[in-house]
Amino acid sequence: MISEHETTIRVHYHEVDGQGRVHNSNYLSYFERGRVEMLRASGISYKELESTGLMLVVRMMHVDFHAPAVFDDLLVLKTRLGYCHGARIEHHYRLVRPRAASRDEAALEATKTPLTGASQQESNGGDLNGGDLNGGDLNGGDLIVSGRSEIGCVDATGRVRRLPAFLQLNLRGDRDGDS
Repeated sequence: MISEHETTIRVHYHEVDGQGRVHNSNYLSYFERGRVEMLRASGISYKELESTGLMLVVRMMHVDFHAPAVFDDLLVLKTRLGYCHGARIEHHYRLVRPRAASRDEAALEATKTPLTGASQQESNGGDLNGGDLNGGDLNGGDLIVSGRSEIGCVDATGRVRRLPAFLQLNLRGDRDGDS
């Protein structure tokens, strides 16, 4: 499983509130999109995972709001795997609005999937945010939101289950899940 992933998100009109800003509840959907696309980029289909009788459910979600996003903004969601072991997965998120030159590149990337306005790409191996988790240098972009989630693995009855071996990964990069 890759440990970092980027997804481009275009803000749709139905996602904004009466103030013209993205409604706060939509950021949770963006985070879910980041998690699912990160799995897909790792060669793992969430749909196939569910067909085994296992589901990944949100145990905890934390969001920090830094700046508003508005209709038609083109944003980059940076998702990083924090922890994956036992029955839990932790993700960290940073949603950034690229500035001028970067915005043109992001717009070009978004044209690759015209129906959804989203595209995916594996990060270039650098740190997740081009800086620290509290702001830092965002590679010429504005931090919109940052967040963290903890996801649990359960079966169809809701009973907690260990993650399948192919999903287990700890921060040292071990793939056997026994560390």
